Amino acid sequence: MNTKEDKLKQEVINYIDSDRALLTEIALKIHANPELGLEEFKASNWLNQYLTSKGFTIDRGICKIPTAFRATYGKNKPQIALLAEYDALPGVGHACGHNLICTIAVGAAAASKQVVDRYGGSIIVIGTPAEEMLGGKVMMAKEGAFDDLDAALIVHPDTIDMATSNALACQNLMVEFYGKSAHAAASPERGINALEAMIMAFNGINSLRQHIRSTARIHGIITDGGKVPNVVPDHSAATFIVRAADNSYLDELEEKVLNCFVGAATATGAKLEYKWDELRYAAMRSNMNLAHLYADNMRKFGREVYFPKPDASTGSTDMGNVSQLTPSIHAMVAIATKEISIHSPEFAIAAASEKGICGMLDAAKAVAMTVFDLLSNSATMRKVSEEFNQGK
Repeated sequence: MNTKEDKLKQEVINYIDSDRALLTEIALKIHANPELGLEEFKASNWLNQYLTSKGFTIDRGICKIPTAFRATYGKNKPQIALLAEYDALPGVGHACGHNLICTIAVGAAAASKQVVDRYGGSIIVIGTPAEEMLGGKVMMAKEGAFDDLDAALIVHPDTIDMATSNALACQNLMVEFYGKSAHAAASPERGINALEAMIMAFNGINSLRQHIRSTARIHGIITDGGKVPNVVPDHSAATFIVRAADNSYLDELEEKVLNCFVGAATATGAKLEYKWDELRYAAMRSNMNLAHLYADNMRKFGREVYFPKPDASTGSTDMGNVSQLTPSIHAMVAIATKEISIHSPEFAIAAASEKGICGMLDAAKAVAMTVFDLLSNSATMRKVSEEFNQGK
């Protein structure tokens, strides 16, 4: 990096340091007021108030979602989007650290204003509600929220600093078997056991797991298995999640999983009804040029930033759907020790800790510095775009 770049990036860092108290207040306020998906009215308002005070133009309630928003500074391309998540989990609040994700986004965006003023382009914060289970970004992608972007970045709290994540494509399956009730002791031959059909399907899936790719995942629970043991259950229900490292293999795996239920229905005589969730999480397409820019910037704060192995599987995120539309990264910032699990009460505590705030500020600085790399150098932006287009 030359002296001029050093100086300009230091200005970005100084801006976030000067706003440290306000950004910390926002993160802790959202943490203390956890709101579930599509109900994040307080969080959305606080984020919008901050961005309005920084001169952003706010469009609220986009994509027919009251708590979604788009905040824009600048009028030209490239258009760099920073994505904000702010929904909490039932029972454990911000045990996924979304209070930090959204504050990283708005803090980095505010710091990037001076980059836009100097080099042009636009910085956009897109508020994306309901990441947990409801797939807010999937709904927003269908409404065109991420069209015409040149890059999209999000940083998620974790126990390790990573420049990318290998999020899996994901689809939910709801299944039901309908049988026929009978007395389980006096006349079992008159019944059709819907629970046995479900158990048979489970066993089929257990056998299938031996013959699927190591990165794929199939897991489910029985939500109804009958009411009393002396009556043959005439109804059973379950919910399954099927995951794969790429979208095409998920298509293949869905057919194999469904055949386990079809086979159980044929064997028992129970009637099968099923429904695939309309919202499908796509696999994450990490833009490596973008990831290396972020990693280099994050390392300036003394953090050892890793790149996960290609076969290292994690969960799923609706950021995968965004990554299919524009060059994207879903980075991770360490806010807790490796012994602590995400979605645990301990991680919720970490999301409001001094280490959590430090991670939030470091990530905001690294993101803003990455925005500088993109907007200040057309060749850098072109490499990011070319990588994405080659992968189509």
